[in-house]
Amino acid sequence: MNRPPRQHWRHREGPLAVRTLGAAPVARSGWARPVAEAEAVLVRHYRRLVRLAYLALPADRDRHSRVLAAHGAVQRALPFRWTRRTEPEPESESEPAGADPAYAALRLRVLRAALRPRPGARLSAPRVWGLRLFTPHGGEQDEALDHALAALDTTTRAAFALRVVEGLADGQAVEVLRQAGVERPEEAVAVAAGIPAALEAEPPAFDPCAVRVQPTDLLRRRRTLTAVLAVGALGLTTTAAVLGGGSGPAGSAAQDDGRPAGAATDPARLARVAPDAWQHTARVDFSAWPARGDRREDGALLGRALAAWTRPGRQTHAEPGADTAPPATSPQLLYAGTVDGTGVAVLYDGRRIARFTDGPGGGLDLARADGADPTTAGAVVLHRRGTARRYLLAPWVDAAETRRIDQPDAPVRPLDHPDGVTAAAPGGGLADCQGATVLQLHSSPVIAEKHAFLLADLGGLLPAHLTYTPPPDRAQPGATQPGATQPGATQPDRIPSDREPREATAQDALQAWARAGCAVPDGTPGVKQLNLWAFAAQPLPQNAGSAAWFCLRADRWTGEGSAATAVLLPSARGPQRTGGGPGRSCSRFEQDTVAWTWWRSPQGAEYLLAAGSRRVTRLIVRGPDWSVDRPAPDRTLTVERPARAAVRVEALLDNGSRINPPP
Repeated sequence: MNRPPRQHWRHREGPLAVRTLGAAPVARSGWARPVAEAEAVLVRHYRRLVRLAYLALPADRDRHSRVLAAHGAVQRALPFRWTRRTEPEPESESEPAGADPAYAALRLRVLRAALRPRPGARLSAPRVWGLRLFTPHGGEQDEALDHALAALDTTTRAAFALRVVEGLADGQAVEVLRQAGVERPEEAVAVAAGIPAALEAEPPAFDPCAVRVQPTDLLRRRRTLTAVLAVGALGLTTTAAVLGGGSGPAGSAAQDDGRPAGAATDPARLARVAPDAWQHTARVDFSAWPARGDRREDGALLGRALAAWTRPGRQTHAEPGADTAPPATSPQLLYAGTVDGTGVAVLYDGRRIARFTDGPGGGLDLARADGADPTTAGAVVLHRRGTARRYLLAPWVDAAETRRIDQPDAPVRPLDHPDGVTAAAPGGGLADCQGATVLQLHSSPVIAEKHAFLLADLGGLLPAHLTYTPPPDRAQPGATQPGATQPGATQPDRIPSDREPREATAQDALQAWARAGCAVPDGTPGVKQLNLWAFAAQPLPQNAGSAAWFCLRADRWTGEGSAATAVLLPSARGPQRTGGGPGRSCSRFEQDTVAWTWWRSPQGAEYLLAAGSRRVTRLIVRGPDWSVDRPAPDRTLTVERPARAAVRVEALLDNGSRINPPP
């Protein structure tokens, strides 16, 4: 007697299948069983699934937005309808033994949602009368993990989450990613396996399901309630609005239209810190800035600034990574004054800087500012007029100067900055290779002794911090390295690695920036740091001089970044870009690089030039009908060819792995 095939249940969308755990149902009541099992699994493993989604979501949004998106992805993971199928579903060889297939199906749906978040999809934040809900920040380990994951793409973040949160082996993680639609899951898992062991020893302490509450405007609500009771005709209507989370002042911290209520829109409730707060805190960023400016008590100006932030409109401009959502609570006042005849207010809500410019043609500009340090929180662009601009400097800046980036030997020019506001300073973009002027700021000895740094205006609210990494044979032990330790927290007895960026104020750094700095794309707001890495120097044949190879790394406030390799040849007016694009190239997460270019000697001979970073031991070039494979003790290769042709360049590292030039 033939036995009927096992019954399985499949959702109508995609290859996801949730199996029943017992015999196949034969009655109509069996139709509800898979859904009930999935519901039970979702409730039982909700926290775990949310943590998985949170880690896998892209880093182009702030923590609060990722928390909401993670909850939304999990809450949408439960299918609405299931249909019968009579063909058996093949078991996954990579799934851990004893794994619950219902859980595996839900996990796959959550992972797909995190890898491909729907545009505009969000979870409505819960609202409770008189209370504000928020997720507490994690500890230092979570901050280190966030920083490490910010440089990864979405698929690699998902691979990391599967290995750490789910505890899957590499092969199992590869299979799950493949089922989720990732094209090259092996590469993502391999990169995730390179995350430092200290960060993956255990799941992060930050819990996207943990919520804290605090009262909002308790006294104001009490006064409002008294007024409501006194007005008998409106009492019932107003009470209903309050209980429903309405938009009255006694409502929740967020109104129905998304605008904060009460304190967040009241100029009198703006947060302010003491003028010397930066001298008594270990958090030296924008939160330590005092309120400055001759109109910091101007309630009308501040009210217009808050209204512009709580009601974003056409005059609201957000830089990459900065959302236009209103502040959840009263922001901090950093500045309010008149600049070149225009009212300007600068506010800070813990993760964004908002600059409000009053009058016709004004508006609100928003920029990411979380994770700032004494250098990246060194200045805010207050106002631009033509090619001149005024800055608001950090309270820990003792002296300010300007210098021409293309004239490293020229003396600096002092820049007056009464009450933190500079005189009009010349501008000019870095990309033109001539005329660009940058800020050179000196920190107070309270922050760091004899610490100077450069900032360049790239068109955004916050200037980019310029750093420099010299070639390996020119590393200077004991040099200042803010890429490794913040000013004021240096380790004097530590010999720094030549891989770490340092301030671009030494003469070799200034010379390098003067020669290669115009490889920076112009008009790129949202860049937090620009590092110029001189990774090789190559003698040219026929006594034609030498070629200098650079990699220009741009790290954004969002955690994303890009890199471009360039070569500076004798008699060239500027650097010649040889490749680059978004990713981790030339960062501390990807410290090996190789680049190449064609060069014609003064005598007319054609040469292929290639150079690599310090771990390169061999360079390989393959042409249409020829190839060259040579050891490279000086990490460079020069090949004479009669004519240029399409080639492929590859480098062999000291550990046996191979790398290719950036596209």
